[in-house]
Amino acid sequence: MSGPDPGRVPAPRRLRPRDLVAVGAGGLTTRRLRSALSALGVAIGIAAIVAVLGISESSKADLLAQLDRLGTNLLTVTPGRTFGGETATLPKQSVGMIRRIGPVLQTAAIAAVGDAAVYRNDRIPSEETGGLSVAAADLQLLRAVGGTLRDGVFLNAATARYPATVLGAAAAAQLGIDRAGSQVWLGGRWFTVVGILDPLTLAPELDRAALVGFPVAESLLGSDGSPSTVYLRADPAWVTDVQGVLAATANPEHPNEVEVSRPSDALAAQAAAKSALNSLLLGLGAVALLVGGVGIANVMVIGVLERRGEIGLRRALGATRGHVRVQFVVESLLLALLGGAGGVALGALVTAGYALHQHWRVVVPLTGVAAGVGAALALGAVAGLYPAVRAARLAPTEALRTV
Repeated sequence: MSGPDPGRVPAPRRLRPRDLVAVGAGGLTTRRLRSALSALGVAIGIAAIVAVLGISESSKADLLAQLDRLGTNLLTVTPGRTFGGETATLPKQSVGMIRRIGPVLQTAAIAAVGDAAVYRNDRIPSEETGGLSVAAADLQLLRAVGGTLRDGVFLNAATARYPATVLGAAAAAQLGIDRAGSQVWLGGRWFTVVGILDPLTLAPELDRAALVGFPVAESLLGSDGSPSTVYLRADPAWVTDVQGVLAATANPEHPNEVEVSRPSDALAAQAAAKSALNSLLLGLGAVALLVGGVGIANVMVIGVLERRGEIGLRRALGATRGHVRVQFVVESLLLALLGGAGGVALGALVTAGYALHQHWRVVVPLTGVAAGVGAALALGAVAGLYPAVRAARLAPTEALRTV
């Protein structure tokens, strides 16, 4: 009985991880273009997922920063509807009564001047208002709504008595006014623009308004001084309690004709609407990822057919079915990992570019990165499983006939 042939090296029963990676990478490098296109399909899906999550988190971070800066303690009081369905009015005394509520820190009101409109000059037909409104404003309005000026100054005790106006950001843009000192045709006479506001996050209705002082609104524009909106800041610890008593305080006789709102709640609803859109975009990213997985499976199946001779030779030299199976799974995983890494990088770049364009803080969530890489690996494993099993089932003699 002869012993083992000393010139034959028995095949290892287990491949080391380094050997697996080397064998898998070798299979990919022989079909570089095809592998690159398959990896690109995965990268697009992963990039979409990472970008959607990153942009969403960047937007949320910006929203939270705005709320921290502007505060969530701003409340607004506006007229509601009467039982007859007509627009109600707030009593002139409502501002003073609201100001007497203990936790209320600041109060300011505006009064819409319905019969007045603002135009660039006196040559524009009166019906072409462009959706711009005119309102009388308290001198403390800017502080109450947390606004800032892009140019000029806000109304003061002097300018509130003369034909002077402060334009909201959208109103100034529509009128073509970019600096203080210009004049606009307002209520049938010339008004001097003394200031232009930056966009107001918590009071967007003021962006399309021309603000004048209460005295000039009553003397020149026929305003009765009845407040159309009251803005107030409450002690953050008492916001909910103040909100509960505002209607009865503003109009004790008809509290049902008063509407009370919290602008920060509208921002939260806006964030919720964005989340719904994010779900749709994530779904599209998942579809793109699925298409990439089908591409990997296709490449691996074709690879098995093209490499039948190689598989047969390896089996004849002592490779087990498990070795062949693991080799093709590793190839699929490497292909998916390549696409996943590229997709994460691309998604992070898209997030950074969009966030910087919007002047947001760039946030790429680690959960998005981990989910992207994990999804790619899971997809690679699933996509490579069938081709790997098919390759392992090839008999050495049958596979070698194709050589």
